[in-house]
Amino acid sequence: MSLNFFEKLSQNFIELLNDKDDYNVIIQVKNKEKSFTAHSNVLKFRSSYFSKELENIQPNENNIKIITKSNISAQIFDFILKYIYGGIVNLENVETRFIFDLMLAANEFELVELSKKLEIILIEDKASWLKTHFSFVYHIVFNKENFKNLENFCNNIVVKYPNLIFDSSDFTSLPESSLVSLLKRDDLQMKEIKIWDYVIKWGKLFLSKIKLLENFCNNIVVKYPNLIFDSSDFTSLPESSLVSLLKRDDLQMKEIKIWDYVIKWGVAQNTTLPTNLKEWTKDNFLTLKATLKQCLPLIRYFHFSVDEVLDSIKPYKKIIDKQLWEDINQHLVAPKRPVESIILPARSVFVTKLPSRTNEPKEPFSTIISEDHAAEISSWIDRKTITYSTTNIPYKFELVLRGTKEGFAPQTFWNICHGHARTVVVAKVKGTDEIVGGYNPLAWDNTYNGEANDWMKTKDSFIFSLKNGNLRNSILSRVIETEHAIRHSSIMEQKFQGPYFGYGFCLYSNYSNFTLDSTNISHNYSDYYEKRIRPSNYFSINNYEVFKVVRKS
Repeated sequence: MSLNFFEKLSQNFIELLNDKDDYNVIIQVKNKEKSFTAHSNVLKFRSSYFSKELENIQPNENNIKIITKSNISAQIFDFILKYIYGGIVNLENVETRFIFDLMLAANEFELVELSKKLEIILIEDKASWLKTHFSFVYHIVFNKENFKNLENFCNNIVVKYPNLIFDSSDFTSLPESSLVSLLKRDDLQMKEIKIWDYVIKWGKLFLSKIKLLENFCNNIVVKYPNLIFDSSDFTSLPESSLVSLLKRDDLQMKEIKIWDYVIKWGVAQNTTLPTNLKEWTKDNFLTLKATLKQCLPLIRYFHFSVDEVLDSIKPYKKIIDKQLWEDINQHLVAPKRPVESIILPARSVFVTKLPSRTNEPKEPFSTIISEDHAAEISSWIDRKTITYSTTNIPYKFELVLRGTKEGFAPQTFWNICHGHARTVVVAKVKGTDEIVGGYNPLAWDNTYNGEANDWMKTKDSFIFSLKNGNLRNSILSRVIETEHAIRHSSIMEQKFQGPYFGYGFCLYSNYSNFTLDSTNISHNYSDYYEKRIRPSNYFSINNYEVFKVVRKS
C-alpha cells in the first residue's frame, strides 16, 4: 500500500521558498528591477537549465550566486518559482497572453512538464485567442523549439486559410523551417503556381540578405586578404566566394600572389593531378583550365612584370587562351600597342604607412577599466541605448588622479580634482573582481566651508558596477533625487570624505586612507539613485582613478 502526501509536501516547499534566511541564489529579472531568492539544490534538481547555469557561476563574497534574466517579467518568474518548489500553477484570473508567455518561459528554463501542459491548455481551451493573434503566435512557435503541437495546430489553420501567412506583411521573415513544413503538406489550399510565386518571393529576400552578408565579409577580406588566402582551409573555399573576391578592384594583394593562390586552389580541387608539374599531360592542363574557367578571366594579366610572366605564368600557359598569351607577350615588348584581349584595370593596392616603432610600450589609459568599459560609460553619458564600439568612443578619458600614484587620502582627492567637471570616478573593490564608480557632470569644489555638507543638483549623474569577472552584465543606476545627486564635503570633512554620489557610491575613510578600512559606502540610503550597484553596504578598495571626460574633436 502506498500513501501519497503531496499536498503537504508542496506546502512545505512553498514555505521554504518564502524563507529569506537560508537562500544561496539570487535571480534578478526584468532589467534587474526585482530579485528573487532561491536554493541551488532545488533549482538544479528541478530544472536542467538552472543545473547548467549554476555550474558556471562563481559565488560572491557572501557565497551567493547571482543569475540575471532581464527578459523575464517578475510576475512570470514568480509563477515559475512556485511551480519549481511546489508544483503549483494557479491560472485563475490570468489573461491568455500571460499563459502563452509563461509557456515560453517554461520552455526557456527547460521545464518540459509545465511547457507541454500549457501548450495543450492553449490549444484545447484558448484556440480563439490563438486564432485572433495568429501571425504573432505562428512566428514565435516556429522560431522556438519544442512546440510541435502548436506548430501542427497553426499549420492545420494555414493549409485551409493560407492567406493568413502568405499574404501577411511579414511573410518574407518566415523561418525556413516554417515554410518547409507548409510545403510538405498535401492539403495546402493554394494553386501550385501561386505556391511557386510565394517561394520565389521568399527566396529572393533570403538571397538579398545573404548578398549583404557576403559584401560585408568581402569588404573585410579585401583589406586583410591573409584572413582567407593564408588560412589552412583556403582550398575548401567555394568557387563563388573566390570569384566574388577576384572581381574586386580593391583586393589588397599583389597580382602575382593572387595568381599563385588561384592555381593553388584549382590544383586542390583535382586530387589526381601529378604533384610534379613536369609530369603533367595535355589533359591535366585542360582539367585545371576547366576548373578555373570562372577565375581566369578575372586575373589582371597585363600588369605582370616580365620576370613574373616568365617565372609564374609561362609554366601554366596551356590553361590560357592562345590569343591572350600572345597579347601578354606583345604587351611586355610594346605596351602602347593595342591588343585584342580585354585589359582589366590594375587593382588599387593602398600602401599603409605604419607608425615608427618605439622602445617603450604604450601605457594603458587605466589600470582599472578597459576600452570596453570606457565605451559603455560613454554610451551612458550620452544616454544611448546601444553601446558605442571601442573604435567609435566619442570621448577621451584623461587621467586626473590615480590612487596608487597620488595616494588614497580623501584630502588628496579634493586637492587634485578641485575645479574639474565631467569626471568619472572608478574604484576596484578589494578582494573581488568588482569595479564600481560614478559620473559627475558638475565641477568638484573644495572651497565649501559651511557647517553642513552641501548637496549639488543635477539630472545627469549616475553610478555603476561594470561587468567584470563574475558580473556578466553591468549595472547602471541613474540619479532620481536630483537635489541630492552630488555632495561637496565641507573643508572640515574633506580629510574623511571623498566623492559622494548620493549614498549609492561614496569613498570614505575614518583613517584618511580609502584602502585601510571598509567604510566606503554603497547602501543607497534614502534612494537618491535608482538602485543599488552592489549587494553589501560597505567595502574597501585596492585602487581608484578619476578621469576627466573630454569630447574628441
